[in-house]
Amino acid sequence: MLRSTILLLLTTALAGPAGYAIPSRYGIPALAVPAAAAGIWVSPNGSDAHAGTKEQPLASLAMALRKAREWRRLHHPAIAGGIHIILRGGIYRLSEPVFIRPEDAGSEDSPTWIEAAPGEKPVLSGGIPVTGWRIPKQKTAGLPAVAQGNIWIADAPQAGGQPLLFRQLWVNNVKAIRAREHNGDSMARILSWNHKDQSCRIPVSALPEGLRRQSAVTLSLSKGDLSTPPGLEMVIHQWWAIAVLRIQSIDIQGDSARLRFLQPESRIQSEHPWPAPWLSKKTGNSAFYLVNALQCLDQPGEWYLDTKSQRVMYWPRPGEDMHTATVTAPVQETLVRIEGTIDNPVSYVFFNGIGFEHTGWRRPSQQGHVPLQAGMYLLDAYKLDTPGTPDKKGLENQAWIGRPPAAAEVAYAHHTGFAHCHFMHLASTGLDYRRGTHGDEIKGCVLSDIGGTGIQVGVYSDEAFETHLPYDPSDRREVCANEHISNNLVTGVTNEDWGCVGISAGYVRGINIEHNEVSEVSYSGICVGWGWTKTANAMQGNRIYANYVHHYARHMYDVGGIYTLSAQPGTVIYENRVDSIYTARYAHDPNHWFYFYFDEGSSYITIKNNWCPGDKFMRNSNGPGNVWENNGPQVADTIKANAGLEPAFKKLRAASYEL
Repeated sequence: MLRSTILLLLTTALAGPAGYAIPSRYGIPALAVPAAAAGIWVSPNGSDAHAGTKEQPLASLAMALRKAREWRRLHHPAIAGGIHIILRGGIYRLSEPVFIRPEDAGSEDSPTWIEAAPGEKPVLSGGIPVTGWRIPKQKTAGLPAVAQGNIWIADAPQAGGQPLLFRQLWVNNVKAIRAREHNGDSMARILSWNHKDQSCRIPVSALPEGLRRQSAVTLSLSKGDLSTPPGLEMVIHQWWAIAVLRIQSIDIQGDSARLRFLQPESRIQSEHPWPAPWLSKKTGNSAFYLVNALQCLDQPGEWYLDTKSQRVMYWPRPGEDMHTATVTAPVQETLVRIEGTIDNPVSYVFFNGIGFEHTGWRRPSQQGHVPLQAGMYLLDAYKLDTPGTPDKKGLENQAWIGRPPAAAEVAYAHHTGFAHCHFMHLASTGLDYRRGTHGDEIKGCVLSDIGGTGIQVGVYSDEAFETHLPYDPSDRREVCANEHISNNLVTGVTNEDWGCVGISAGYVRGINIEHNEVSEVSYSGICVGWGWTKTANAMQGNRIYANYVHHYARHMYDVGGIYTLSAQPGTVIYENRVDSIYTARYAHDPNHWFYFYFDEGSSYITIKNNWCPGDKFMRNSNGPGNVWENNGPQVADTIKANAGLEPAFKKLRAASYEL
């Protein structure tokens, strides 16, 4: 761990190609921490009644922030050199998100650092232990025969006196698998999709055996029949995204079964045209699997939450001892919120060496999950009978989107940063700079075992704003600008929502994404842009430089290692390396994958001197002004070798942050 006297973040002054203006400073203080800076100590074994000294630490980050807030309000002389909130190692279990507000803001001369104690590993956790594991004394009705005698059970945890609904479970910080039919990477194929009556037909053989036996009957899951699994879901693969659909009923007719779904996802899934269920004799229909039923719990590592009996069931993996295992279920969806207002932003607050772990995301269990792209879920969407919108005469559909939660969320904040932090064991997004931010830095962080996107920046579309319209607010302070994302390791993210990406940016200006390594993602590696429009908008002057993207497209195609959307004048993509794409088993078009992908509306972008193994590029309905120059295997070996983490950060690949 870095000691508090080491620089929090180093400024970057890498030179770009001739004519490219590269900012040399991103608002992060580049001064050694003064010895006189005030310190507030926090420990899991502390007390919020303590003074906050090293000898008498506080117990919570929230109380430390309150103390610092009071110092600033009263102009305490101790804040002259800045304030250090120093977290001792251990787990800080949060009952609510830590809220950092404008009154917590520092200044260039007196920042606030929230940092790990030297050599220690503090973790902000949104999880709760699941304890009291035992082997049931009797057989469990509905459990597959192969699992009888292998299952352990525990009472489901509660939060706020209410039963806890959760979709993730970690055993010794290894993610367990929600019980699913078709294990591993295998999936069945749908037989048909009826958009008019919002139903899907699947083979009976794709049903769990316990349901197959009940042939020629309608299983009404909404009635809570003991013979049916409440909460059963269908996860369907469609082009560049998946959808999670809660099943309302199953009607078995001969060798097929008709599924109907709960609202609102049933209507949205059947009415929106992109992406839709795929039907093809050539490449096969859309793949799917069923999940979250006791009848599917049939192999080690799987678990099931019985919401009626309020018990958790788990089949241990080899070597796991449930008497001593640490089992964690998520309670919080967000751990830290940094949020000001457009006229009173948060500024000069920095995290250094902190772990963010164990968040959940409940919305798919409550409303389903039908994404448009990059994990942005549809609130409403449908095909137009008469095409045409204010931006596109030929556009045949409308869509409005929502945004998944993140472990750390930042809005209306300037000159903030996350350095050497770890984001692990998270249900949705890791770190999200949502809107109204500038001059921030994300550097030297590890993001892994994340259900959605690793790092996300910028507005995509507000909920009331049709997502194909170009976003260009009159107050440019709304736009995330001049953000610096460098030397981060993003790996093993998108492990639930396969359509999410490693690093994702929406409408951004002057963003600098450089020397990151992105791997083991289900869809694209780095995406910049939104809107599918050639019209001038808020985007311009973005820089994607010397990143290394590999082992991507594990599950989805229509994909690029680096991917762009819409007009963004002055944007440059250069000296990156992209290789080692997966062969996705259920791709709607097995050849529709690319190293670099300029999608609809991409305009005024220069892409130059990028290394990849072959000439496999996409230019889909692009606008004017794009420049493609010297991309492919002929690019100099020095560029290939230089891409990715810089030498001082390569150690992140071996980083371990588990407590």
